Amino acid sequence: MMMTVARPIAEARAPEPKLEDVDLANRVRVLPGETRSVVHEDYILMTVLGSCVSACIRDPRTGFGGMNHFMLPESETGEWNGEEAALRYGNYAMEALINEILKTGCRREDLEIKVFGGANLGFHNASVGEKNSDFVLGYLEAEGLHLTAFDLGGNHGRRLFYKPSTGVVRQFYIRTDQHRKVARQERDYAKALVSNAPSGSVELF
Repeated sequence: MMMTVARPIAEARAPEPKLEDVDLANRVRVLPGETRSVVHEDYILMTVLGSCVSACIRDPRTGFGGMNHFMLPESETGEWNGEEAALRYGNYAMEALINEILKTGCRREDLEIKVFGGANLGFHNASVGEKNSDFVLGYLEAEGLHLTAFDLGGNHGRRLFYKPSTGVVRQFYIRTDQHRKVARQERDYAKALVSNAPSGSVELF
């Protein structure tokens, strides 16, 4: 199994106005099991991660790009408790986002890829965060895709803001006083998966 180590992201661009302060009208929330892309240059994609992983991918020539948010590494069928939910798995979510960008004429070797998340919050016996992190690094290596920046693993959730038009990412670790709430929400949701199919309104941090 690949060793996952948290690594600070590296940004070579000059600072922009804080993405977290952007007008709410220009923010697009990416929920668990979703993959979203934006065309408008002012739009910001945002999400909150615990053991889940998000990839931020774009064409640096055009600024077209998007973000996914997957909950488990991979699945052969794309089903979750008997329901069709392919994008909640890393193998489907990565393929969907990459193909969406390639359809615009971007070459695979030009993709700018940054990945985040995969925290171990202390209650998953199966170390879901570590498995998600190992999956995404292994997937990109197997596909021959270059990873521009990443921050994976650790013991804290993350709040993520991404502007595809510039490629700038802002990541914030969940504050200590919020960590218990994030862990409780993810733990309760994980328990619910044993007997209930997830609905689109449930949020997994």
